[in-house]
Amino acid sequence: MAALQVEGLACARGGIPLLEGVSFALAPRQALVLRGPNGCGKTTLLRCIAGLQPITAGRISCDPDVIAYAAHADGIKATLSVAENLSFWADIYGTGQIDAALDQMNLRALATRAAQNLSAGQKRRLGLARLLVTGRPVWVLDEPTVSLDTASVGLFGDVVRAHLAAGGMALMATHIELGLPEAHQLDLSAHKATLPEPGQGAFDEAFL
Repeated sequence: MAALQVEGLACARGGIPLLEGVSFALAPRQALVLRGPNGCGKTTLLRCIAGLQPITAGRISCDPDVIAYAAHADGIKATLSVAENLSFWADIYGTGQIDAALDQMNLRALATRAAQNLSAGQKRRLGLARLLVTGRPVWVLDEPTVSLDTASVGLFGDVVRAHLAAGGMALMATHIELGLPEAHQLDLSAHKATLPEPGQGAFDEAFL
């Protein structure tokens, strides 16, 4: 049974239609990779699924409490240490455990370092480590490998594979191969929305 099901979804950004007719289902141990050129609507679709913006048509069937969302921002507090950042999120989600996240994202040696003193790649690893302390099975990921070097991309690929093997799910927009041959692909180019003709209200929607 699918934990996440999307049926006939349409979405817009700034009042401008981006996508229409998007349908897919995600069940335990499955991964789906969104493809398509920049600006095609990948981020907007993920934000809709995460509950951060409304859809314009269709239906999303999913308990919001099963979703962990990782966007372009790392979501970390600069003045807190690596361990303190993870402990904060672990407390928020009620899991209370950060040791596995420190080890799996290779952050153990940085545990006491303030986040503001991390490199861009280290901050990204810390941001992604938050996924591991949420205890949530559906990971919704927007370009998760930004700022990561080759070794860290491989590390994160291992983390995603372990998550899937444990019954988790992953929906992600990425141009990087994570070594997930079993992942399904969805090219959003095929779901580009038809723009309204001039004079049909598009101007007012876009600028009000």
